Amino acid sequence: MAELLFEILCEEIPARMQDKAGRDLTTLMTDGLTAAGLTVDKVQSFTGPRRLVYVADVPLRSPDVSEERKGPRVGSPEQALAGFMRGAGLSDISEAQIKSDPKKGEFYVAVIEKSGADTSAILGDLIPDIMNNFPWPKSMKSGRTSFRWVRPLQSMICLLDGAVVPVTVGGVESGNVTHGHRRMGPGPFTVTGLSNYSAQLERDGHVVLSAAHRKDTILTDARKACADKGLELVEDAGLLSEVAGLVEWPVVILGDMDPSFLELPGEVIRLSMRTHQKYFAVKDPKTGALAPHFIVVANQDAPDGGKAIAEGNSRVLSARLADAKFFQSEDAKKKLIDYYDKLDTVVFHKWLGSIGQKSIRVAALARELAPVLGANPDACEYAAMLAKCDLVTNMVVEFTSLQGQIGANMYRAEGGDKDIALAIEEQYKPQGSSDSVPTNSVAVVIALADKLDTLVGFWTINEKPTGSKDPFALRRAALGVVRILLENEVRLNVASAGWASYKELIFQRNNTPEEFFTTNDIRKDSYPLWDKFDMEGGIFIPNQDFDIDSVVVDLQHRHFKKETVGIWPSFREVSADLLTFILDRLRGDLRDKGFRHDIIDAAFATGGDDLVAITNRVSALQDFLLSESGTDLLAGYKRASNILKAEAKKGELPSGEILGGVEALTNPLARELEQALSKARIDIESALATESYDTAMTALSALRVPIDAFFDDVMVVDDDPNIRANNLRLLGMIRDTAAQIADFDQIDG
Repeated sequence: MAELLFEILCEEIPARMQDKAGRDLTTLMTDGLTAAGLTVDKVQSFTGPRRLVYVADVPLRSPDVSEERKGPRVGSPEQALAGFMRGAGLSDISEAQIKSDPKKGEFYVAVIEKSGADTSAILGDLIPDIMNNFPWPKSMKSGRTSFRWVRPLQSMICLLDGAVVPVTVGGVESGNVTHGHRRMGPGPFTVTGLSNYSAQLERDGHVVLSAAHRKDTILTDARKACADKGLELVEDAGLLSEVAGLVEWPVVILGDMDPSFLELPGEVIRLSMRTHQKYFAVKDPKTGALAPHFIVVANQDAPDGGKAIAEGNSRVLSARLADAKFFQSEDAKKKLIDYYDKLDTVVFHKWLGSIGQKSIRVAALARELAPVLGANPDACEYAAMLAKCDLVTNMVVEFTSLQGQIGANMYRAEGGDKDIALAIEEQYKPQGSSDSVPTNSVAVVIALADKLDTLVGFWTINEKPTGSKDPFALRRAALGVVRILLENEVRLNVASAGWASYKELIFQRNNTPEEFFTTNDIRKDSYPLWDKFDMEGGIFIPNQDFDIDSVVVDLQHRHFKKETVGIWPSFREVSADLLTFILDRLRGDLRDKGFRHDIIDAAFATGGDDLVAITNRVSALQDFLLSESGTDLLAGYKRASNILKAEAKKGELPSGEILGGVEALTNPLARELEQALSKARIDIESALATESYDTAMTALSALRVPIDAFFDDVMVVDDDPNIRANNLRLLGMIRDTAAQIADFDQIDG
């Protein structure tokens, strides 16, 4: 085996692209070499701001290959023989061997010998192909060639067993020379192999090749710099990875900032440091509050120990924080609710109106959801009105990712209700699988109402995710609904929960951003019964004497411009399709938690839109089927189901009650099974009514013994047609009894 060293040196690669680029290069090189017949061993890769490096042990030549290609039988037509010879590269059929098979007789076999190739020749073809088709998210052309790379290509090293492999890509030829840190060790350095390469770069070139090593250095040095001053580093894994991708020779420096800036919210300070300056925040370990310091990672050893670098970065940070302080003081001149009227100037979506109109819909929905979650309806409605107000403040315009937090801080500063402030802060949660969900009742209502309104709105205008495209993050919103309901054990009929939002949406029409309005007058003048809606058991339904779908269609014909808006679907159509989408997110969530896909499908087949109830059913079903009783009962069920399927192919299956009554069952084991099924059906129905799924499973497991005994002693397909029919009716009862809990046909095994 020989050592292969391949380095691509270019201008600065964006930090966010480096890790994936390293993985892609490793995969493409390894797969390409393997496909060429080479054994690849001891693979290593390195990524940095200016270079991608691939190292592996490979043979100097691919092995010779002997391949047998099976042909037609001896005596086959000339046309078949001619095709076989063309494919095998034979000039005459006599060049093929004849082999014999006891079952298929004699047939032709062509033995094709393929000579191996020099690894250098393989690399000469493979590397240009990989680099010309490299999957960069963004790339650019440079020089006079059509070659594209993430940044202009500077040089390449391609060494095999110490010798240069000639490769040309984008007008750049490979060699054995690399370059180090631009200021501290530019080189050039002549390379003979990995050991020589890494030693020169990391000593004289001032380049730390390993991204993991750079991260460890930054973290260790930053912790020490803070500890030496009695401080503590605010660790940030994402920022650490990014900074490690910005420097080749990391040098940690502790800087100072004006303590007066600590009057700003901590989120603002950390965001200014992290996003704009790539600094780490520092805190006082005694109080946990931010300290007037920061950690900056330089890309060089400074002659003065980093004093000038620290001062320069302090001035830059001060300018950013001074702006933030000014914005905060300007925003504080008004109360949060005073920004409400400006929400109509911000477009949510051209067919769904402004942010102000969305707030109206969310407030209506929040008021109706509040009793279901035991929250104060007035508090929920007011929280929904305040929730988006910070979107038009100076602070959120400057620090967009702090939406919600800025509004909550403003409302707290006014002395507002703590539950409402928390709801404003947590309205966007959860924003990912690792994000926490709200638990405060008012916060849960607002977060849930906001997501449901978004989903109902986009489903109404038929802007649904397609394939991998989801520009409005509707999958994330649906998963957020799932997690909020499950983790708070909220019992809600999801299919009807968005009704209040849809009702408001029908009365909001928009043609252009300047014409947003809510037609409140239509409600009273045109439909005096509009407000006659009630809530029963958490289900939002129209009053019995009011047909909402006909009203919706009528309103759209009378008040909507068909050519711009079209006729929207009824709420029944919207909710049915949206429920399917949300249930798909629930399926994924359950699979991620370790539930089997077949058990999930079996439980979902019973229907329902209470996510907590569905999840409890799936959990109980999996526990049952993993038990000995569950396994044995499933075997009996499958046997009954298979017999029914086979008999159904012969004709219509008998149905209804046992012909002649239970007394007609001459076999005592058949009578015992019928009695057990009748009892189980009643017990399961009673248990399911109270959602006692464990009790239902226990009732189902009681069938194990009578089912096994029945199959062991009874000939189901009896010669007597009446006995046969009753036996099949018993099997149908087994299937129907189990179907009360789940569709056991969906379960593997």
